[in-house]
Amino acid sequence: MPDPAFLMTMGDGTIKQINPSTGTRVWTVPGRGARVPIQPDLDLRPVSDTDWTHACAFCSARYMETPPEKARVVHDDEWRMIERVPAENLFDTVAEFRVVPNLFEIVSYDYWHQNYGYVLPPHVTAHKHEYLSTDQGRRHVFAVQAAKMRLAGRTVEEIAAMDQREIACQADAFFGGGHDVVIARRHWVDGAQTTAELASSGTLTPDEHEQYIRLTIHAMKMQYDANRYTRYVAVFQNWLKPAGATFDHLHKQLVSIDEHGANADQVLSRVRENVNFFNECGVNYANYHNLVIAENDSSIAFAGFGHRYPTIEIYSKSAKVHPWEHSDAEVRDMSDLIHALHVASGPDVPSNEEWHHVPLDVDVPMPWRINIKWRISTVAGFEGDTKIYINTISPHELHDSVTSRLRDLRSAGTIADLRIGDECSGAPNPLMYNPSLW
Repeated sequence: MPDPAFLMTMGDGTIKQINPSTGTRVWTVPGRGARVPIQPDLDLRPVSDTDWTHACAFCSARYMETPPEKARVVHDDEWRMIERVPAENLFDTVAEFRVVPNLFEIVSYDYWHQNYGYVLPPHVTAHKHEYLSTDQGRRHVFAVQAAKMRLAGRTVEEIAAMDQREIACQADAFFGGGHDVVIARRHWVDGAQTTAELASSGTLTPDEHEQYIRLTIHAMKMQYDANRYTRYVAVFQNWLKPAGATFDHLHKQLVSIDEHGANADQVLSRVRENVNFFNECGVNYANYHNLVIAENDSSIAFAGFGHRYPTIEIYSKSAKVHPWEHSDAEVRDMSDLIHALHVASGPDVPSNEEWHHVPLDVDVPMPWRINIKWRISTVAGFEGDTKIYINTISPHELHDSVTSRLRDLRSAGTIADLRIGDECSGAPNPLMYNPSLW
């Protein structure tokens, strides 16, 4: 076994794991996997006629309940993006995916304004003035702002007494805030009979999923371009309530922050010591232990080790380190692999999809990579006391179950054509983010 031993099997079958990036310690204990995992809390009932478009605030008939859009993707004769749709035209097209500000930001506009003196850049200010220049635009912004204030505890009388200029000023977060949501059109799968049949990433077609990924990348770049104080844009997807979702409606979130985050700082220290860290301690190590799940020309996935939850790690092989610098083919390859793994996971498994990329102000390269975590267990007292986490599915069990499922899906034509399991090349150092390799 190559040093260090990130995976070690004890005599009784206990598998001890260490995460090479964070140092997190994880055990997979024989028998613990027999416990019943967390199940989605679904109030099953037939899907009504209005459910298709009105089930939640993210649904397609309720565009006016979310702040003004930054961009949408529509599909008529072709896929195309429309930016800054005016309020009067929100229902002229159907948004397959759209970017809107989060009503309740994790890092607020006021945070940036009060701490850094951030103000809306000229192009964002122009969008705000244009949107508010029409009666429909003003009604939309004021209605959403009033709803936000009511939810924050303001009374109807207090809101009614506010000057419209004051409300417009408070709406700066709707145009230049740093917390956006990328929302998919469907709440339920086409033809759903009951409310159990939610539309997840894995129920999209490969072409739809590609547009979902492309719009998310576009939204990430928009955040970096809008706020020069942003050091990192965190991108994630919470699927189902056990994974932290507020709505059981498919969406991703993007949050600008003024630091790299603890995980990125930990990884950065490893990469400064060894620029080839992600190859040697990631993909190469997974290859040596037969954990590679699937790959295509420019991306690769393996069963991760040292994670609190069963985790599939997906890496771009590209020499480009920022997602928006990737070629169309490289983005499609990443999308196809992410999509296939969501299909294999299934729509009933709560999961987090976490994006990682090199921060703009970091001087060492890191690959674009994504983790899909199955949130099928609850961290409890043992973990809190020892900081040793119990993961009920071992990396090899995860590898075997997912590769088996992928083969069936490939045969059925449900996913893109991928190399699966032992079909993968096993070549060392497949990640080309390290310039010394090429």
